[in-house]
Amino acid sequence: MSAVRSNAEAPPRIVVPAGTTAAAAVAAAGLPTSGPKAIVVVRDGTKLRDLDFVFDADTEVEAVDMSSPDGLNVLRHSTAHVLAQAVQDVFPEAKLGIGPPIENGFYYDFMVGKPFQPDDLAKLEKRMQEIIKAGQKFRRRRFESVAQAKAELADEPFKLELVDVKSDSGASFDSAEAMEVGGGELTIYDNLDPQSDKVCWSDLCRGPHLPSTRFIPAFKLMRSAAAYWRGSEKNPQLQRIYGTAWPTRDALKEYQKLLEEAARRDHRKLGADLDLFSFPDELGSGLAVFHPKGGIIRREMEQYSRQRHHESGYEFVNTPHISKANLFQTSGHLPHYADTMFPPMEMEGAEYYLKAMNCPMHNLIFRARGRSYRELPLRLFEFGTVYRYEKSGVVHGLTRVRGMTQDDSHIYCTKEQMADELKSLLQFVLDLLRDYGLDEFYLELSTRDDSPKFIGDDADWEEATAALQTAAEASGLELVPDPGGAAFYGPKISVQCKDAIGRTWQMSTIQVDFNQPKRFGLEYQASDGSRQQPVMIHRALFGTIERFFGVLVEHYAGAFPAWLAPVQVVGIPIRSDHADYLFDFADLLRKEGIRVEVDHSDERMQKKIRNAQQQKIPFMAIAGDDDVPNGTVSFRYRDGSQRNGVPLAEAVAHVVEVVRSRTNIGPSAPAAAADSSPAAGSPSSSAAGSPSSPAAGSPSSPAAGSPE
Repeated sequence: MSAVRSNAEAPPRIVVPAGTTAAAAVAAAGLPTSGPKAIVVVRDGTKLRDLDFVFDADTEVEAVDMSSPDGLNVLRHSTAHVLAQAVQDVFPEAKLGIGPPIENGFYYDFMVGKPFQPDDLAKLEKRMQEIIKAGQKFRRRRFESVAQAKAELADEPFKLELVDVKSDSGASFDSAEAMEVGGGELTIYDNLDPQSDKVCWSDLCRGPHLPSTRFIPAFKLMRSAAAYWRGSEKNPQLQRIYGTAWPTRDALKEYQKLLEEAARRDHRKLGADLDLFSFPDELGSGLAVFHPKGGIIRREMEQYSRQRHHESGYEFVNTPHISKANLFQTSGHLPHYADTMFPPMEMEGAEYYLKAMNCPMHNLIFRARGRSYRELPLRLFEFGTVYRYEKSGVVHGLTRVRGMTQDDSHIYCTKEQMADELKSLLQFVLDLLRDYGLDEFYLELSTRDDSPKFIGDDADWEEATAALQTAAEASGLELVPDPGGAAFYGPKISVQCKDAIGRTWQMSTIQVDFNQPKRFGLEYQASDGSRQQPVMIHRALFGTIERFFGVLVEHYAGAFPAWLAPVQVVGIPIRSDHADYLFDFADLLRKEGIRVEVDHSDERMQKKIRNAQQQKIPFMAIAGDDDVPNGTVSFRYRDGSQRNGVPLAEAVAHVVEVVRSRTNIGPSAPAAAADSSPAAGSPSSSAAGSPSSPAAGSPSSPAAGSPE
């Protein structure tokens, strides 16, 4: 999970006396013990502790409330445990998988005899309400040995596997499994009856948890789906239930409204409704084709990007789609990235791989001849198509695909140039994103941790991290740390962007790399005649064309600004004998490069207007008996506002001005972006799988096309 923003005041700190619990100290300090700001856990250094944890010595801790990012995770993970208890109460044969918190919610995986049905979710919600009302206490218990854990969990095969993972010092597990077995010991949580302390249910878990189930104020089960155990298609398929939990009922209602709006904006639905793209089964999962209208939008996106890159001194290159395996061995991608690359092909006695990233080939371009310091910074740019073997469970419309085109740049510069280059590069990225209509950003600085996945010298990492931090701070944007989130070869800045309904998406990335230049032996001749190694900066501005396209569809709810709209103007004659007049008007617009059509079908005028609204066309130019002799047209905009009797020359100038301004709001259509017409579409019946729903995780999760 990416770092979480928080503009809240610093949480209160309290001292827990030796031999007492955090709960007692919270009460003594007069901190809230109920409501959305209730203290639910405390932070002892880097560890979160349950409120009933007894401290051996006087300890200063940080009180964590339910509405904070960590508090929300504790709330949601505790609700996942209540779900699991309810499932085993209603379906006694169910075997437990894992149940971590995720962005905006939680899930839990189960092995059951048949898939869950909607009626099952209703039964489970009812049982969960009973458990919550009972006020069962969460109590942590430590296993004395692996043998004890295995004996107690003998009927839970998936938990036993996690115990084996934990006991194998050479094994690794992902963050979801770490919620079960992370830390330095094996622990289990018992749900206790509040009156008798009788154990009602237990689950392997490292915690922490809420003090009791009564602290869960609002939750909702969202949907069920199939999921492979531990994310591998080689493992058994389990049944996953997604849910969400919030500190108040009002917060839950607001989230449900957001899901409804997200469903209305779902780019997969709008892509079909507007005839922009599709995913033919014949091609395979995660492989999109763009239809003519989608092709227009993509072309305009790319052309404007090319123009801006040309103006900023980038040089355009092209590289092939496949390469011998040795190239990716040299770059370090095969040892560190093989799981996300398609399997190799055997040809002419050598293994070839589909290209999963462009950077190794750009290194070959740099190395193709001698380089001088006078050429630096050298900024190479390519719309390079790459292929990533994303797991089937994460493939999602255009925002997570297997075939994608990156707007990929690699900048080679001296160490002395690095700081200024990063500052100007970040400003270039932000300015271009604003041109596409995105304007609310914060930055995430991803650094290394102690994981063995990272390569390179500590000194190089420190220098690269410091340069990125300086550039980020110079932007004036909020900077959020993301420890451990770096690429394997270097730290990075991620530009996080809010869309029109407040969801956060990870957009552009900027990464500093001292390692690939070293691995490829890249050199330039310095001013003193010595041979020096350049710094390499990786940068994907869109991330991928496909993902950025999907984000823009949802940001604009399909109502693209006029410069990106596939059809910018549609002429609508009131009667069929007015059509020729509008064809002449269309010719005037085409001479100015405007994309225009005339609807001369047999439909009634009002039906033509509804059709144009459904297709989200920015301008409807209507002509009738008064317009033809007077040389005018009347405009109707997407929001339903109108401007009547506009002389043709003025009408052409008006359209051209709006298109060239690259805005989504025309002078006579201040609400054009809102597309409030009922004909423009209605919310779909389910938000399942929308990027803001628990089914798909967070929109701010790393883009599939990030330059790794």
